Amino acid sequence: MLPLFPDTLRQRLRSFASRAQPLRILLTLGSLMAVCGYTGHPDAVIPLFLGAIASALAETDDSWRGRFRAQLVTLACFAVVSFSVEALYGRPVLFIAGLAFAAFWLTMLGAVEARYKAIAYATLILAMYATLGIENQATHGHGQGDGGREPLLLLAGAAWYGVFSVLWCAAFPAQPVQARLVTLFTVLGNFVRFKASLFEPLRGIDIEQKRLSLAQLNAEVVSELNAAKESIFRRIGARAPTGRISRYRGLYLIAQDVHERASSSHDDYNALADAFFHSDLLYRCQRVLGLQGLACQRLAVSIARREPFEVGGETVQALADLRGAIEHERARATTPEQLALLASVEALARNLAQLDGQLAGASQPSARAGRTEMGLFNRSPRSWRDAVERVRRQLTPRSPLFRHALRLAIALAAGYGVMHLIHPAQGYWILLTTLFVCQQSFGDTISRMGQRIAGTALGVVAGWALLQLFPQPLVQSVIAVVAGVLFFATRATRYLLATAAMTLLVLMCFNQVGDSGLLLVPRLVDTAIGSAIAGLAVLLVLPHWQARRLNELAATAMRSHAGYLRRIVEQYGTGPRDHLDYRLARRNDHNADAALSTAVSDMFREPGYVRPRAGIALRFLIRSHTLLSYLSALGAHRAALPDSPHMAVLRDAAEGAAAALDALAGGLQVGAIGDDPATEPPVRAALAAAVAPAGDAGAAERTIHTELALVWLQIDALRTHAREWLQPVDDATPATLET
Repeated sequence: MLPLFPDTLRQRLRSFASRAQPLRILLTLGSLMAVCGYTGHPDAVIPLFLGAIASALAETDDSWRGRFRAQLVTLACFAVVSFSVEALYGRPVLFIAGLAFAAFWLTMLGAVEARYKAIAYATLILAMYATLGIENQATHGHGQGDGGREPLLLLAGAAWYGVFSVLWCAAFPAQPVQARLVTLFTVLGNFVRFKASLFEPLRGIDIEQKRLSLAQLNAEVVSELNAAKESIFRRIGARAPTGRISRYRGLYLIAQDVHERASSSHDDYNALADAFFHSDLLYRCQRVLGLQGLACQRLAVSIARREPFEVGGETVQALADLRGAIEHERARATTPEQLALLASVEALARNLAQLDGQLAGASQPSARAGRTEMGLFNRSPRSWRDAVERVRRQLTPRSPLFRHALRLAIALAAGYGVMHLIHPAQGYWILLTTLFVCQQSFGDTISRMGQRIAGTALGVVAGWALLQLFPQPLVQSVIAVVAGVLFFATRATRYLLATAAMTLLVLMCFNQVGDSGLLLVPRLVDTAIGSAIAGLAVLLVLPHWQARRLNELAATAMRSHAGYLRRIVEQYGTGPRDHLDYRLARRNDHNADAALSTAVSDMFREPGYVRPRAGIALRFLIRSHTLLSYLSALGAHRAALPDSPHMAVLRDAAEGAAAALDALAGGLQVGAIGDDPATEPPVRAALAAAVAPAGDAGAAERTIHTELALVWLQIDALRTHAREWLQPVDDATPATLET
């Protein structure tokens, strides 16, 4: 056991270090508290802590150079807003005008990219912290007459956290990428294992419900793929990566390929279940895919431990058993329908073998898996002009970001008016609560309302109990630091607990300079008022219901399907190449599918009267995701095929399907689905009449034929659902009013 102890300890240290931000917060708040205690200035604790917290909220994943530049921008924004707040404090008209103006334009700055969105949001939070600090300073008489003291302390706290942040990024440059890949392969493994549950030869299974769940899991995988790509790109830029970053880029590309192959569907699952009901064939497919999902999760563990990945031999044996089962069924097949479905299972087996090969490539030191093209697409603004143009494109009432920016500005102005109307103690907590609770979507805002109020109540009760139990300032200081760490450890996953932790931190810090017991009731009341204002704002001020933007999202998804299909068909002439254009079309399609899935999920958290056709939206999403799975199967089987009459028919059918998807997108965009094009019936008739070459030589063409036939079936269903969605509500039948 002793030789294992150092390895175990090392793994635990790595696991602890991977939680980088809470650890940085521990170092920052602990050192600030120690300095304030040593110098005898406990009154400086509040602004220093709040500045450090705001700086941490502005932090995004970046290289140390990028983090240094972002920290300079953050400090500049913090300086402008904190000194402006001090200058305008006590001048209500100018203060609220400036705050509303800043809230609108800083929120619009989020259109540029995630880095500026975080900085802008943190700047608004710092403005609220500055008002709290100035109010507290005036109440207790600390530092009166010291102009600029509060802003300078806020900036000092922010800068001190920035020092730890930049140094950490320089010392551990690859750690965030490693953490992203661990999460990516974990959720990818969950996706693959759930996909395996579709292969059950059981009758009566609700495949549509499973596909809906699969679409939601797919959205999680897409989100993690995007986050991992951005994390890698921040560290390579235009340079060729080396060392661990190079390997991590290879692993990311493997994850993309595995995702495409795991997303693919080769035939209708109900038809497969009926055809092979008395066989173990589908169970063997399920076993292979389940083992591959477990392999993804084992790969995540190996990345976390920085250990070589061992593929193992279970999947190889399972694939061999699957091939044997296919041969056994081939000998028993007696009808053309059974042979056609068996051909789909054979295509699935080939795809699973290729997927296993991709996972085996992760065991290579470079994880290149034979790739020669490994470029990534940079979505960051290329110039100031590009950044301004991104903001300009969002300056329209149709934009959810514009609506949120205007809504937030009005909500803060209303909160300020309420504060002056009722003159509550510590009234600026109303504005801070409104800022935290008011989110872009109705569902997120309502969820935060409940969690914010409950978390504040929990924090107040815990704070009162701890103040009674531990009246010693030193113990309270330790509790404040621990609460700050807990806030950053839970804010992304357990908002209620994070709110309780922040409330506890505030109570402990304010008790260093006064009696924080006076804050207990005002904190609860102000939180309730601020939450109510945020809820009313998202309900009344330019509400942007998801049902009203589904047309646009659905149109984007249809265009993305068409673009992906065209890129796939190109490679049946040139041969498979995972170049940037192909991977970008694939990623755009999955992003559009994930956006549609997220919007439909959010729609179900909105009031029932704004979503009378939620059932249609669900069915449209299921069909769209099913179509994407058939396109993924076409992408998974890319190969250079010789020209032939049959291939000409297949190319015409693919181009016709892409054109039909573009036309459907156009109809969704304008709100009216036109008649089917006159050129479509001949193309579909030719596809139905075409016969693929017999034998192994025609296996690839038979797969394309099957997938294109399935694609056309989904297009028909999507058109039907689109027409149901777009018809006037008064004319809707009861079946279309499902919720």
